[in-house]
Amino acid sequence: MVLIAAAVCTKAGKVIFSRQFVEMTKARIEGLLSAFPKLMSSGKQHTFVETESVRYVYQPLDRLYMLLITTKASNILEDLETLRLFSRVIPEYCHSMDEAEILDNSFNLIFAFDEIVALGYRESVNLAQIRTFVEMDSHEEKVYQAVRQTQEREAKNKMREKAKELHRQKMENAKRGIKGTGSFGGSGGFGANNSLSAIGGGSNFKSGPESSSVSSDVPRSSYTPLSKPSMPTKAMKLTNKGRDVESFVESLKSEGENVAAAANKTSSSTQKISAPPPENTDVIHLRLEERMVVEVGRDGGVRNLEVQGLASLRISDEKFGRVRICVDNKDQRGIQLQTHPNVDKELFKIKSQIGMKNPAKPFPISTDVGVLKWRFHSTDESSVPLSINCWPSENGQGGCDVNIEYELEHTHLELNEVCITIPLPIGCNPVVAECDGEYNHDSRKNVLTWSMPILDASNKSGSMEFAAPNSNPDDFFPLQVNFVSKQSYAHLKITEVLNVDDDSPAKFSSDTGLFTSKYEIV
Repeated sequence: MVLIAAAVCTKAGKVIFSRQFVEMTKARIEGLLSAFPKLMSSGKQHTFVETESVRYVYQPLDRLYMLLITTKASNILEDLETLRLFSRVIPEYCHSMDEAEILDNSFNLIFAFDEIVALGYRESVNLAQIRTFVEMDSHEEKVYQAVRQTQEREAKNKMREKAKELHRQKMENAKRGIKGTGSFGGSGGFGANNSLSAIGGGSNFKSGPESSSVSSDVPRSSYTPLSKPSMPTKAMKLTNKGRDVESFVESLKSEGENVAAAANKTSSSTQKISAPPPENTDVIHLRLEERMVVEVGRDGGVRNLEVQGLASLRISDEKFGRVRICVDNKDQRGIQLQTHPNVDKELFKIKSQIGMKNPAKPFPISTDVGVLKWRFHSTDESSVPLSINCWPSENGQGGCDVNIEYELEHTHLELNEVCITIPLPIGCNPVVAECDGEYNHDSRKNVLTWSMPILDASNKSGSMEFAAPNSNPDDFFPLQVNFVSKQSYAHLKITEVLNVDDDSPAKFSSDTGLFTSKYEIV
């Protein structure tokens, strides 16, 4: 399959945006897109249109079309499967299928399209993997933010030291009776020793009704000092109202320095870069996230199974900072739980509630705080949530007949976007005889992907059978399994959030996510 371009257009034929995947002139791709509405025929229920050189495969999306342009030599079944994946990507980033929102999210959609197709060929990815790839954090960006935060702290400390120095200089000048303002960087200040020496050359210096000595190295003369400096000055004047730091910051801002964020913070120890709160959540939001690592032998037996989980709390209003979280733990397998050091451990052991050791102290505001983590490790086969049985056998013709079956062992889980990736020998073209779900052969990566949108108690098993020429049984391992779930493997659930003062229930939102970091049959 060679995919030339993917586009989103209106039913009137207007192209909202298009992504090109192969080398082609702009005039050529614009000509192909402009020809599409002219080829449409009303009243027909087909999903593709062919010309002498290309094939248009499309799917209606409310008032829009998701359109793929492919070569005529491509497999129409693979075209339709790829089209379905493109159509499922758009609702991930657009809540309504209108032109304005498609344009607002066009860059995210283009990034997602690039994860599906590379150089005109379909990648072996599912919707969950696309979402992960597009939203993946940048390590370089985190390093840059950390360095920038350190620089801001250092700049703030230097500002404080400079402000203190200027304040001390001003106080010394006031004690010595000098009414001129201190210069920005000098030690004597405008109107200090050098200026005074130039004004008077006598032996006595009067600063008022009585004589006073200014310094041992200044000659004395008899004169009445001016109440104001005799010449204008542009030096910064410090006030007596304790605003030294603010004045210094304003001076830096006038010179083009962006230091407002650092000046407004009280101390370097409280500086935090907080992520924005998740959308469509309450003031109190809890997230339970689990990562699973599984390694199972092809002949049975669990070599390793490990689950690590973290419950994080985010409170966006300080009025709700003093709360207790009620946890329902139905686990019977002995999963190890550990609370944060600032959480009352006895309260959690006795009442399964998460609260601060000091009830008068609130949880941190507007930041994600890990309050509970758990870990489970086992080599018991009953701990595996999804069992995979792969049975390749030689067919006597230089190849193998492969039978694979899966079964959901933990029926309290609902697994979404399940994808089983089966490796193939180089140049092998499998012939699939039976398949529950969908499959895709990626000849460039030499893998066969078997995907199911959902597995639950009502749809917990399935099988696939295919023939693979020029292969042997070891070629089909290790199998890779990926899925996501909105249920907790550890049977943990947040049931209630209570206010500390009166035990009244507080409104909260929560979400749970189970992800596979590594799931292999070796």
